[in-house]
Amino acid sequence: MIYQGFAYIYDQLMKDAPYEEWVTFINESISTYSPQAKKILDVGCGTGEIAIRLAKQQLDVTGVDLSEDMLTVAQSKLNESKVAVLFLQQDMRELDGFVEQFDVVTICCDSLNYLETNDDVQATFHAVYNQLKTRGLFIFDVHSIHKIHNIFVGATFTDQDEDVSLIWNSYAAEESNSVEHDMSFFVKRDDLYERYDELHYQRTYTIEEYTSWLEAASFEVVKVCGDFRFDESPSSTSERLFFIARKKE
Repeated sequence: MIYQGFAYIYDQLMKDAPYEEWVTFINESISTYSPQAKKILDVGCGTGEIAIRLAKQQLDVTGVDLSEDMLTVAQSKLNESKVAVLFLQQDMRELDGFVEQFDVVTICCDSLNYLETNDDVQATFHAVYNQLKTRGLFIFDVHSIHKIHNIFVGATFTDQDEDVSLIWNSYAAEESNSVEHDMSFFVKRDDLYERYDELHYQRTYTIEEYTSWLEAASFEVVKVCGDFRFDESPSSTSERLFFIARKKE
């Protein structure tokens, strides 16, 4: 699913998202495994929140996303930020056209979970590999299987403020460890509310499957963490899994 109307209220609905925790995790990964890294590719960058924060730390950041609407919002935010980020529309499964390879590639905010098949995930791993310098880092996070089944499936989430309201229902999808998010949101336009409906699909896999596919793409998995905790391995109740992998020589 490509974010459409949702892109323009995404930041408002995600105002409490722990973006600083993502940035801290990326920084800790870089300082530990690649302290000289400067050139970053943020894949699935969305509205550019993490890319812009990284750029403010004097990193050379490029952001790519499949959604033109998300990138429009990102560019608007960039114009007010007084930093430089190059935003491009690309499919994460087919990254290409860059002049130089990158020191680090990130895929944050469970963007990888929007890929519909394991072939898509593997294609993305190979595409990332091709854009990394030798021994470059690949950092990404995904929903855990625990989160799909015990947090999402069968749940209803709501958010309401003066200008935007959201009703979000999650259902089990046909494929294993997958979920459909049925979203209806209402945006205030003068004295009326305009309704938008979107259906989003996400799927995840086991740690062993992700590890196997990374290794098949010539990555070395150097660390797997749970819930933003750099020094802790995932537990059975971890909701978000973080992978740090290095491109092999």
